Amino acid sequence: MTDGVEQLTPEQCWALMRTTSVGRLAVWVEDHPDIFPVNFVVDQGSVVFRTGEGTKVAGAAGALVAFEADGRDAGTDRAWSVVVRGRARSITELHDVIASSELPLHPWHEGHKDRFIRITPDVVSGRRFVVADASVWGTDAGHHSTTHD
Repeated sequence: MTDGVEQLTPEQCWALMRTTSVGRLAVWVEDHPDIFPVNFVVDQGSVVFRTGEGTKVAGAAGALVAFEADGRDAGTDRAWSVVVRGRARSITELHDVIASSELPLHPWHEGHKDRFIRITPDVVSGRRFVVADASVWGTDAGHHSTTHD
């Protein structure tokens, strides 16, 4: 642990990611990076999400991506953040599509979401830390110090 930040093992990262269902997918789209919230599950040492055709699929399918999920344990006031970096691939084999459709993937937004994407990780990293009290960042707005020449 350095400066109150605990570096997590890949096993700890996967365990924490299994406790939440929403993360953020970062992809390169045309000439700029973009980020999308997605519902996901951890499956066989990878991240799987369900989506419809569009920018996410165009930016992710076959590409190197980053995926981030985080959470906070109110009981201990500790937060965590996990990043998965790897290649995203469309799940297209019939038996894999059928198996993926049985995963507990429940997108929040209605719509046609017939595409399953799997992110196979090259790197899984994470950290856990105590959430700072808001007063640490407070400022005394009424008393500005200025000097005059």
